[in-house]
Amino acid sequence: MQGLRSLVIVMTGSIRDLAPIILVVVFFQAVVLRQPFPNLADTLIGLLFVMLGLGLFIRGLDMALFPIGEALAGAFARKGSVIWLLLFAFGLGFGTTVAEPALIAVTEEAARVMAAAGSIADDPDTQETFATALRYTVAVSVGTALVIGVWRILKGWPIQWLIIGGYILVVLLTTVAPDEIIGIAYDSGGVTTSTITVPLVTALGVGLATVIRGRNPMVDGFGLIAFASLTPMIFVLIFGMVV
Repeated sequence: MQGLRSLVIVMTGSIRDLAPIILVVVFFQAVVLRQPFPNLADTLIGLLFVMLGLGLFIRGLDMALFPIGEALAGAFARKGSVIWLLLFAFGLGFGTTVAEPALIAVTEEAARVMAAAGSIADDPDTQETFATALRYTVAVSVGTALVIGVWRILKGWPIQWLIIGGYILVVLLTTVAPDEIIGIAYDSGGVTTSTITVPLVTALGVGLATVIRGRNPMVDGFGLIAFASLTPMIFVLIFGMVV
């Protein structure tokens, strides 16, 4: 009975979250385009799967990823080893980003487009090498971002100056980077903050700020995601200039 009740709560939350999207699609399909939905049965079944998957995913975050991230951050902070804490932050950023499905899709598409434009050789091996190098560049950048973010929490530095300085660097690099890589670099900053990375990064920051004396989880615990969006743009712009 308890399991059924939890499932109902999960599905209700998913329906509420997806309702605006569904209403927009239905309005434009039925009122603006005035066309029936193609493959309506498949669409409804797919929508049901999306609702169930979204609900289970959010439930899983609450049950596992958030507690694990906060617990690990707290344990490393109480251990008192800054080196291990920074290594953990880098490993967390690198590992979650490498596994990010959105990043894999973007890097593969970028490789195909670059090959079609003649920027790299148009053969599968070269495209795969380019996509892999780009993906690992972004992963290293996110790991570096978490190291900077964790160090900021430890030192209590204001986040705004680091973010402003980072975006000034992005603008300066944009003026000298190849045109072909600029759009890819900007998109790389967005796809890194997706389904896998965001929950663990948020849990890391909040957990760390909770256990460190003098830190406010509300003020100091958030902001790591901003670094995870900023540093990939810098790294990919440099990647384009070098490669």
